[in-house]
Amino acid sequence: MNDKVVVSQLGARMHYAVPKIFGSRGRLAHFYTDICATKGWPRILTALPQKALPASIRRLAGRRTNGVPSDLITVFPGFGIRSALRRMISKDVVSETSHALWAGARFSHLVADRGFHGAAGLYAFSGDALEQMQAARKQGLWTAVEQMIAPRDVVERLIDAEVERFPKWAGPQASNAFASVFAEREKAEWAIADAIVCPSRFVRDHVVACGGPAERCVVVPYGVNAPVAAERTHRMPGPLRVLTVGEVGLRKGSPYVVEAARLSQGSALFRMVGRTFLSDEIQREISQWVTLRGIVPRAEIGAELRWADVFLLPSICEGSATSVYEALAAGLPVITTENTGSVVRDGVEGFIVPTGDAVAIALAVERLSQDPQLRADMSRNALSRAAEFTVEQYGTRLLAALSQL
Repeated sequence: MNDKVVVSQLGARMHYAVPKIFGSRGRLAHFYTDICATKGWPRILTALPQKALPASIRRLAGRRTNGVPSDLITVFPGFGIRSALRRMISKDVVSETSHALWAGARFSHLVADRGFHGAAGLYAFSGDALEQMQAARKQGLWTAVEQMIAPRDVVERLIDAEVERFPKWAGPQASNAFASVFAEREKAEWAIADAIVCPSRFVRDHVVACGGPAERCVVVPYGVNAPVAAERTHRMPGPLRVLTVGEVGLRKGSPYVVEAARLSQGSALFRMVGRTFLSDEIQREISQWVTLRGIVPRAEIGAELRWADVFLLPSICEGSATSVYEALAAGLPVITTENTGSVVRDGVEGFIVPTGDAVAIALAVERLSQDPQLRADMSRNALSRAAEFTVEQYGTRLLAALSQL
């Protein structure tokens, strides 16, 4: 019986966990991606001294599909470079959405044109999948689409509320006609898919609320392998060190990080890692309370996690943020929100605070700062919880969810 699967994926999402999962079980028919450092000319980057390379090149060099046989990989480096350049010049949500539509459709057409290598099924990702799913269905393959984040309609509604609350963070707003187009693309993918894979109950519930078929939605939490492993029973002297990883902006709840830092009045050190499109004025205001580290290559995230005592991600809307899994695996107590779609349990591995509540964040930080035993207990609990959500266990859950297909 043919049980092999084609996986297509833009970018190095979760360090290529899905193709590695199918490959490790001998079930990968083929893997399509835009560009990586283990196929084609980008391979030369891995032989160069990494510290001497610009950050953008180091990030490309870090895209390694280790464990996936090279002969099972097709890349589109010309498209990948063009897409990266277009994304770099995107300066607002309108241009970002326009780019996402172009890149998703172009990539999907490229995959469909190359074919499915005799596979029984196709596993693709929302927004990048429609044309290849249509082609796969015509050829009799089953299809699964991963809804990586809450549906676009939900994202727009939640972010609109934040724009009203923090207009300076949003900057000049233009009507985003592309958002509804993207939302309709997602719904078209749901209509075709035999399975809609959701990383959290938060995502699943919103897919159903937006008209998705409940009977075809499956919840499969992610899993990561520890970037650093350390039980944080003791910490460095001085203020508590609080780390946030992710794009600095409204969706990640960044204004509430800044306000919590202000409320903490120097009793904790706050650091943000991630790109930002914010104005220089806003960045200067943030820098009064929070250190902005900018984009850090994947290979260097471990050093950031080692610096921290606590991980903070008060997102307004996510799928299931992999940075939270990595923080747990690094033994960090986590302060987060329900909308982050995490596997953190309130009072066990950290605290679940209401969305949009900087005071609750500051109180949680203060509690962890003032109670070393609580922080040490949550650190141990974080490591224990992370052990339930490794890549291997993620693979087992994912294949079990797809077994019906």
